[in-house]
Amino acid sequence: MSTTALEQRLYAVGDWYDAEALLTTGESTVLARLRTFLDAEAKPLLAEYWERGEFPQQLAQPLIDLELMEPFDTPARGIYQGFRIFELARTDASLATWYTAQAGLFRTAIRVGASEEQQKEWMPRVVDFSLKGVFSLTEPEHGSDIAGGLATTARLEEDSDGGTWVLDGAKRWIGGASTADVLCVFARDVADGQVKAFLVDRTAAGVSLEKITGKTSLRMMQNAHITLDGVRVPEAMRLHNVNSFKDVAAMLRAMRSDVAWIATGVQAGAFEAALAYVKERQQFGRSIGSFQLVQEKLARMLGNLTASLSLVVRLTEQQAAGIVRDQDSALAKMQTSLLMRETVALAREVVGGNGITLAADVARFHADAEAVYSYEGTHEINALIIGRALTGESAFTR
Repeated sequence: MSTTALEQRLYAVGDWYDAEALLTTGESTVLARLRTFLDAEAKPLLAEYWERGEFPQQLAQPLIDLELMEPFDTPARGIYQGFRIFELARTDASLATWYTAQAGLFRTAIRVGASEEQQKEWMPRVVDFSLKGVFSLTEPEHGSDIAGGLATTARLEEDSDGGTWVLDGAKRWIGGASTADVLCVFARDVADGQVKAFLVDRTAAGVSLEKITGKTSLRMMQNAHITLDGVRVPEAMRLHNVNSFKDVAAMLRAMRSDVAWIATGVQAGAFEAALAYVKERQQFGRSIGSFQLVQEKLARMLGNLTASLSLVVRLTEQQAAGIVRDQDSALAKMQTSLLMRETVALAREVVGGNGITLAADVARFHADAEAVYSYEGTHEINALIIGRALTGESAFTR
């Protein structure tokens, strides 16, 4: 990235983008390529497709072709992965959610849940998107209580090939399911009561998908209600390292960290849109950016964004050092989402009545923030995870 471009993004306050100094030259080059694509190709489409409630599929293959998941000879570092999410979310929360459904959720399921042999077969295809998958955990009646309430069942029928599993139940809010090759379905084994995970062919007999409509948030992201009726899955397609909800919790820990980066990127997008608007909008014969109350709101937005970026960068550094704890990712997701809610509301305020229109670019962030605030652990659930670590006492109801 050129010095001029970087200077334009620092705003001469706090240097909140200076966290990018942690990136290597190669990482910065890849992210600059992503930003150029998003600004030139994605941004012009967002308002139209958000209003239509459709995902701009013409962006999917070009995003895949950027080879963002593993662009280096060595495994991508966590700080690069975080800023990749940040750049996507700074442009649009649905784009970030769509990409991380594969690069975050599904890849984590394979990395944590698959055996070594399964990983050798599947992981290269996950990285190049030739095997597209989605993480199917949430159910119609079970979200926050999914650990104990998961109702989808798996029953093993013994045979000479190691057995066939029969799945029954339903999943809900599964983003990207309609274009996935496989659904990573979590179900409770009727034999031992433990949670297992399965890669289910989206077109298998007994699988039906219904698009969830009427959404006021993440409208571009295609979420599905999935029904599983006697779906047969061979033992070879069971993730062999998932044998209890404890194994699922290890996946959720990583995913909360990703969502904290999304919440931070959403703040950046809303802040940048609001700042650009107040510099141009004239009222009472002068730019509204010259008014004291508007400047106070801009300062608060930047403060929230700076605090959030500092938190996710520190979390990522800590995890890279091998310190990976539920309470840390829960704290990051809880706090960045809380600050995000205030930031997008302030952005809408300074844009005034135009803040509810897609043309001003703030409305998408304002609406989409509500979904980000809730998924991968609500504020309350994450607070209880933190509280349990602080006090040694679980306040979760049983």
